[in-house]
Parts: sequence; structure tokens; C-alpha cells
Amino acid sequence: MIETETRFHTLKEPVELQSGAVLAEVTLAYERYGSGYETILVFHALSGSQHAAGFTAAVPGLSVEWTDECQTGWWDGFIGPGRALDTDRFTVICVNYLGGCYGSTGPSSLDPRTGERYGSSFPEVTLTDIVDTQMQMLSEIGIDRVHAVLGGSVGGLMGVIAATRYPDRVDRVIPVAAGLGVTSLQVLHNFEQMFAITADPSFRGGDYYDGDRPELGLGLARMIGHKTFVSLETIRERARDEVVLGTNLGGYQVGHPLESYMFHEAAKFVRRFDANTYLRIMEVWQRFDLAQQVGAPVSDLLERCRGQEWLIFTIDSDVCFYPEEQAHMHRRLANAGVAASWYTVHSDKGHDSFLIEPWLYESLMSHFLS
Repeated sequence: MIETETRFHTLKEPVELQSGAVLAEVTLAYERYGSGYETILVFHALSGSQHAAGFTAAVPGLSVEWTDECQTGWWDGFIGPGRALDTDRFTVICVNYLGGCYGSTGPSSLDPRTGERYGSSFPEVTLTDIVDTQMQMLSEIGIDRVHAVLGGSVGGLMGVIAATRYPDRVDRVIPVAAGLGVTSLQVLHNFEQMFAITADPSFRGGDYYDGDRPELGLGLARMIGHKTFVSLETIRERARDEVVLGTNLGGYQVGHPLESYMFHEAAKFVRRFDANTYLRIMEVWQRFDLAQQVGAPVSDLLERCRGQEWLIFTIDSDVCFYPEEQAHMHRRLANAGVAASWYTVHSDKGHDSFLIEPWLYESLMSHFLS
């Protein structure tokens, strides 16, 4: 496996957010693969990072652990020589979100004004703010146009924003298991996760860095979300018949393999992720409104994309972004006169298929990108 490293870029100007707040200094963590003339920008999903491919042993200065789960690129099966995102031909870039916890400026970063972690003082951001900062970074490192933007889940929403907000800078768009908006079920699931975090007494309004972390709240949030990302069949396979003895949750003794599996997943997650970051990214998903944040009716925004080509992927077992969402997207694009292809991936892995089954996507992606 190729050894890779995270780079850091500090934006040249202060960033004014859509809320009106200003961040005087923004640093973005990113990784870059290949050296092709054409660039592909990958947006990572909810709890991902800039480390999309290869092996990055460590990232300096993090407030969370860079565990062995983080060291191998989360899309390593897609990115590399001869793969769907062919690094012999393309330069592939992935950036940790503004508000993230893997090196980009976020709630767990040190506020240069105070020398303390931002915590509750970190301002509200939107998905559009996140896309804007990444496009600004690309301009500053000499990339004015990208061959493609792509991402799965929340990363797919960002791809839609990039395409509609910067139509003259984006040629191709690949949203995977995404949509044009936020569904009622997503609102409910997201609210449950945000409530779990904020209700943890250790959360302390977001200013917990000098004491106990809200691990129970963050772990519960992860369990709520996990069952929408991974199919029940996959969870049953992974759980097998194993129970971790001695796991006690305030008087309730874990006694079922599925309970034990979910607790184990939560315990791993709280080591590598920050509760404030999870809360903020949930909020940006929860508040996503394409028309409001990009500044025009959706039909007008999609008409801007007539010079682009789109490749939409549905996962038939997805219960996070149901197939109806991609059907709606394809219909709206067709009505706007945008060249868009739409394919359904048949998988029993659920929403996470786009992370773990590259062979189901690579031929279509390769053909589309070439």
C-alpha cells in the first residue's frame, strides 16, 4: 500500500460564513494523489477524513486519536493506478471539512485569539461554507477547474452544491447515495443523534476539552446513525454470536450479540471522533437547503449545469438516502436539460456499499470519467 501524508493549507483571507460570522484564520487538511493534469475533488462522507487512499500513519496536532481504522484510506479501493479514480491520469484531492476534527479548523482546534479550543464559540457553518472553503483552497493552490466532483451521502450533497454554485468550474458530477435535500426521516434520525450528544452531562454546552468527554452521548449518537448506514443483514453477520461480557450501561447488562456489536462500534468511534464536530456536521446536514444556501430556485440552479455531465448512483438496499431521492434528482436534472445517467447498484450492504464495494461502481465511474 502506498504511503501517503496529510498536507495543510491556510487560506489567504479570513472566511466570512453564511451566518455572517467571520473566521480570521482557516486551515484545511487535505491529501493529494497522482499528478495528472485534470483534477478530481472528492467530498468525504459524514465522519470521514481527508485520508481517502493509501496509508497515512499519523496526522500531527489532532485532538482525537488517529486509530488504525483511520490509517488506511477510506476509499482506497477506488483511488490509485488503474482504479476508478485513476491516479496515472488524474490528480485526486480530498479535504477534511471546515468544522472537522482531522486537521481542518473546527471546534476542537485552537482559537488563535485565545489559545484555547474553540468549543462552543465555533460559529455555525453550512454545507455551502464547507464547499466554498474547499473551492477557495483549490484556487489558491492553482486549480481553477475540476474534471469532476464526487462524493457519497453528505459528500454527495456537497457535490451538488459545488456543481450548482460553481458551474463554470465543474465538468462532471458523481453523487452516490445522495439527494437534493433532507428527508423527514433524516431530520428525525439527525435530531436523535444531536440530542444524544447535547443531553450528555459531560457535553457542558460544548466546552468539555479540559475534562471528561461526552463519550456516552457521542456513542449513542453513533449507534442511532449506524443502523441507517449498515444493512441489518450486514450487522447480523458482523455480530455473529459474540457478546462482550462485563459491558454495563448504568445498570443494564449487555447480553445480546447485536447489542454487543453496537456498543463495540460506538466505543471505537468515540476514540477517533470529536463530539462537537459530529454535532456540527449533523447540523449542517439538518439545515441543508439547496435553494436558500446557493441562492436561487432549484430548477434555476440545475439549469446552470447544462454544460456538465452527471452520473447518479442508487443503492437498492439504502435506508439512509432511499432510492426515491436519486429518482427525484434524475427527474429534476432531466427537466432542466442536464445530461444525467442513473444506475442502481444491487447490494445487501446498505448505504455503506459505496465505501466497501468498489467493484460495483468502478467500471461505470471509469468510463464516465474518461
